[in-house]
Amino acid sequence: MSKQAPTVSTSPLPAGRGCVNDVAILALDIPLFPVDRLMRLDAVATARSAAAVRIGWAAIFLKAYGLVARETPPLRSWLAGRFRQRLATSSESVASLAVNRGDEGDDRLFFARLARPDATPLPLLQQSIDRFVTQPVEEAFKRQLELEGVPGWLRRTILRWNMRSASPKRVTRIGTFSLSTLAGFSATNRFHPTICTTSLSYGPLDGDGRCLVTVIADHRVLDGAAVAKALTRLEEVLTTEIVAELRTARPVPAGAAA
Repeated sequence: MSKQAPTVSTSPLPAGRGCVNDVAILALDIPLFPVDRLMRLDAVATARSAAAVRIGWAAIFLKAYGLVARETPPLRSWLAGRFRQRLATSSESVASLAVNRGDEGDDRLFFARLARPDATPLPLLQQSIDRFVTQPVEEAFKRQLELEGVPGWLRRTILRWNMRSASPKRVTRIGTFSLSTLAGFSATNRFHPTICTTSLSYGPLDGDGRCLVTVIADHRVLDGAAVAKALTRLEEVLTTEIVAELRTARPVPAGAAA
């Protein structure tokens, strides 16, 4: 009996893969490395559960890491220039949050920019995240959709120029750090591509309130010891300043700007 060869069908690249693919391609040129720390966050979980307003873990980690970055300039820095490289440092943090959205039945990854997470009250920070999660993608991610409409080589040229720029626009377009997590799916993505100097990830809490937290870093800007110290400080901020804010957090008044 003759064996029939399998058939193969082709289709255009799904909408939304463009910018994600660009980040993955450009990240190949960055010497990234992960540093992990198993944190004891049961006190944070308890304060979060008792809070008068819902605050997600993403908002908690974004604010805590922003506070660490406020104290640690290299976490707000990146390598600028091509032929004459120099270190550029932003006076403020801008977080780039990976947001998974369902679009016409397909999951799509978008990148939300959140300015000054360290200086934003947790309820307002959560309100901003909720807006990116619930608003129509055409409103919440207008710039990314526009960028996906241009040819791939031009997108990557634009992103590469922004990556190497020392302009303040680089901070608003790419961010000073990013956060990507699969904790909501009971999974951990401890090494994902990024074009930021550092990218934060955390997994689900275990039964003892422990959480694996990872920072992926650009070795051209940071060494392992500096990242390990930042993770230690992150745990301290989570279990002190963040716990204190959760205990006093109140719902956002109607009409308050996110």
